[in-house]
Amino acid sequence: MSFSALGTRCSALGTRHSALGARRVIAVLLLAAVGCGRERPNPDTQDAAPSSEAPPAVRYDQHVFAGGKAPPAGEMKNPYDGDAKSAAEGAKLFVSMNCDGCHGGGATGFIAPSLNDGRWRYGGTDGALFQSIYYGRPQGMPAFGGVLQPEIVWKLVTYLRSLPRPKGVPTQSW
Repeated sequence: MSFSALGTRCSALGTRHSALGARRVIAVLLLAAVGCGRERPNPDTQDAAPSSEAPPAVRYDQHVFAGGKAPPAGEMKNPYDGDAKSAAEGAKLFVSMNCDGCHGGGATGFIAPSLNDGRWRYGGTDGALFQSIYYGRPQGMPAFGGVLQPEIVWKLVTYLRSLPRPKGVPTQSW
């Protein structure tokens, strides 16, 4: 219904009611038009103010620090480091989570890289291995942090650390 048709209809009801009714209708239409143009606030980010702080990070010895100065960061420590029982549990998890489907039996490499040759694309510290498993990596490593508890990931890391290094590695070390 157009505004002129609305005004004509309201005037048929009487001038006093028509002015009041037309104003109400116009006010409602204006509020609706203004409300439609606004974005609804996202409840997940509504209270979050933009931050100028760097996100939390983990520092690894393999990182190269510009100017020789390391940025502030935390360090991750494996709570099961050297624990044979946790390494055995990690070996079972490696098979049951089908890690060997990509990394091969004994983590010697298959479709995905070997995890026992001591060569690491994203760093070879326990913390770097945890990050790779928990958050995943580009080009195919899924992030298992959504389905595995951190304790389980640490047991996988402990297993990988327990693997014997091969005597000969078929690729060149950089």
